[in-house]
Amino acid sequence: MSDLHIRCATLPDIDAVLQFWRTAAEGTSISDDYDGVARLLTRDPEALLLAERDGLLTGTVIAGFDGWRCSAYRLAVHPDCRRQGIATALMDAAEQRFTALGGRRVDAMVLEANERAHHTWAAAGYRREDRWRRWVKPLLAQGRGPS
Repeated sequence: MSDLHIRCATLPDIDAVLQFWRTAAEGTSISDDYDGVARLLTRDPEALLLAERDGLLTGTVIAGFDGWRCSAYRLAVHPDCRRQGIATALMDAAEQRFTALGGRRVDAMVLEANERAHHTWAAAGYRREDRWRRWVKPLLAQGRGPS
C-alpha cells in the first residue's frame, strides 16, 4: 500500500468526487451535489478523505465529527480497486482523525441492502447496532421543492 496516498479533499476535487461516487458508491443522497460537498468542505476541510494511487482517485470516506459523535459516510472504493486494502487505509485515517479530535465511538452509515459493505465493515471491527434505526426528513431548500 506504499503507493496509496490519503489526503483531504479540497474544493477543486468536488466534481471528480461526485463522478467517482456515481461509479463506486451504492445509492445516492440528497447531498450528492456540488453545493452539498462544498458546504461540507467549507465547514470541515478535513472531513472528506480521498485515497489516490498514481494520481487516480481510488476511494473516499467522509469522516465527520460534530463534537459529540464520529460519523463515517461514503466509504467507497472503485470497483476495479476493491480488496486491495484501500477501505482499510481510509478507515484507519478516519479513525486517527476521530481519535485526535477526542471521539469515542464511530457510527457508520451503511445501506441495508449492501451486503458487500456489511462484510467490509464487520472485517474492520464494526458491528451492526440493531437497537437503533435512522429516521430522516429531507429539508426543503429555499425556493425549491423536495429533491
